[in-house]
Amino acid sequence: MSSNIILTNQEIEHKIKRIAYQIYETFVDEEEVVIAGIASNGFLFAEKIASALSNISTLKVSICEVKINKQNPQQAIQTSLSPEEYKNKGLVLVDDVLNSGTTLIYAVRHFLDVPLKKFKTAVLVDRNHKKYPVKADFKGISLSTSLLEHVQVVFNSENGDYASLS
Repeated sequence: MSSNIILTNQEIEHKIKRIAYQIYETFVDEEEVVIAGIASNGFLFAEKIASALSNISTLKVSICEVKINKQNPQQAIQTSLSPEEYKNKGLVLVDDVLNSGTTLIYAVRHFLDVPLKKFKTAVLVDRNHKKYPVKADFKGISLSTSLLEHVQVVFNSENGDYASLS
């Protein structure tokens, strides 16, 4: 199968900046927001969003890595911040690609155990193949793909970031 670039490095940079502005608009009344990225690519994407958000706003931005077993999402989820560190704050859960929604829905469930002021989700690529009633509040691009196609996001490569469809 051949691979087609669906987002170039420059396009990803634009999507990151746009999502950062959307997050700022949504959380403008807050003092602090937690950007929680699902390991590993979701966390890399979250770091980029957090950096862009810090550049455009006065919000205190905290970053949190969310570790979830994607093969068995019912297993306990680990976060780099303790629940006390994100309790009663605004939180954005970030992943690179939203496929079936399984990873995102289990990660959402984890954060629902702690009271949050606002809770939103962000993805770079939304594939529209949901098994669960989960949506991305902020998304870079929506793609209608077949289930046989694979979307891959590559961050920090020598040639810059990109997303491809194969």
